[in-house]
Amino acid sequence: MKHITKVYGSLYANDDVHLTLEKGEILAVVGENGAGKSTLMKILYGLEQPTSGEIYLNGELQHFRSPHDAIAKKIGMVQQHFMLLAPCTVAENIVYGREPRKHGLFFDREAAVRVTEELCGRYGLHIDPRRKVGDCPVGLQQRVEILKVLYQDADIIIFDEPSAVLTPQEVNELLRTMRKLAQMGKSIIIITHKLHEVMAVADRVMVMRLGRYIKEMPKAETSVEEMSFLMVGRRIVERQVPPRETTGTVLDVRDLVLSGPDGKEILDHFSIHVDGGEIVGIAGVSGNGQSELIQCLTGLLSPTSGEIWLNGEDVSGRTVGQIREAGCACIPEDRYLWGCAAQATLTETAIMAHQYEPGISRGGLLNGKNARAFTASLLEGYDVRNSGQGQRAGELSGGNIQKLIVAREIEQRSPLLIAAEPTRGVDIGAMEAIHNKLLEKRERGDAVLLISSELTEIMSLSDRIYVIYEGRAAGEFRKADATEEDLGILMMGGALHEAG
Repeated sequence: MKHITKVYGSLYANDDVHLTLEKGEILAVVGENGAGKSTLMKILYGLEQPTSGEIYLNGELQHFRSPHDAIAKKIGMVQQHFMLLAPCTVAENIVYGREPRKHGLFFDREAAVRVTEELCGRYGLHIDPRRKVGDCPVGLQQRVEILKVLYQDADIIIFDEPSAVLTPQEVNELLRTMRKLAQMGKSIIIITHKLHEVMAVADRVMVMRLGRYIKEMPKAETSVEEMSFLMVGRRIVERQVPPRETTGTVLDVRDLVLSGPDGKEILDHFSIHVDGGEIVGIAGVSGNGQSELIQCLTGLLSPTSGEIWLNGEDVSGRTVGQIREAGCACIPEDRYLWGCAAQATLTETAIMAHQYEPGISRGGLLNGKNARAFTASLLEGYDVRNSGQGQRAGELSGGNIQKLIVAREIEQRSPLLIAAEPTRGVDIGAMEAIHNKLLEKRERGDAVLLISSELTEIMSLSDRIYVIYEGRAAGEFRKADATEEDLGILMMGGALHEAG
């Protein structure tokens, strides 16, 4: 890719960017949110057309007007947000658009299953072709996305933030898959914020900042520290979290039970507490009841039995609005499903749950001037890169919409903040800023319940840590006593005495 420039109005998303990719190599493209990485990949995949610049493939000039053109030239893309049909089977998703036909007319399901099994065997990516995608955990859904691209016979595969929604175990499996594909001659581009993944899998690294090419180097000649400095333009200082005295209990969850439709208990007599002035982390492999716990605590689900005490009152079974009014704010685990409306403006997104506050509204009517002033304070205070408050939430990069949601929820100034995957998909600079905001909330004497699939994040920020396994609290640790090994054993259903 030569001299690639992409302009939206007065905004330069890409400014004279160059990129090269060799056969069989893994190239990592890193940079802050809004650095232009995803735009550059959308241009390569035909989702966007450059304002100027050229793309050459095996020495030939290309003009990709759509993804169909890119796919025809054996370029595939595994999107950050999966493009799958949940009610359909794995095989049906993989062959969609290029379905095998019976007698040239009818969809041949058995042929689709055979093709999928052959594809799984060839690349060592095993999955049941007849399983419905909606029943698959996130890691397997991503495997379906990869198999879709391989079914299209792609030689160049772009991974856009591929580990943003994966557990540590699933990430390791993904990195092994990437290395295997590169060894088989596939050329891979990975866009990621997670620099330890770059060090684990990449051959070469390209750094972007504010839409511009900054530097590229072999992975062996760089370090996490140098990459983070090139990305954000300053040194990231490792944080030391001093212990502090806690105040009274803010959240007290007692024997919480949530039964599933099959009668099996999703939450099994789950009990935890969070005091004012502390961050309590919940560590666990996704699918062990974390999502349902968040929904019970915030009023989206009513527990089968048990009690949820917030600031001394039982809020079990109350509505979302009532629980918010009782003193609970929530950074949701899925920013698009729970955190915003894609077509809402940034002003509308910023004032969600603030709309009844004095100054924002009066007598049921919004005060537009004050709403815009409040939004401006969030955008500036949390460094949300945007083109104006009229911009739609769905038009922001994933990391920037995450920062706006974090800002909105922290500025609720509530006694309890539930922070679910607060730094999912954000760059190292934004991660540092969000962590600092969570610690500031702790310093104010508020309670923070941190639920994250990033074990390093849990261990770095938490004063106490609970492990959740199959809906039960499998263990509790103070920060000084927690080790990755012990947490990992409990997360996988083991017992600590077995480790001996």
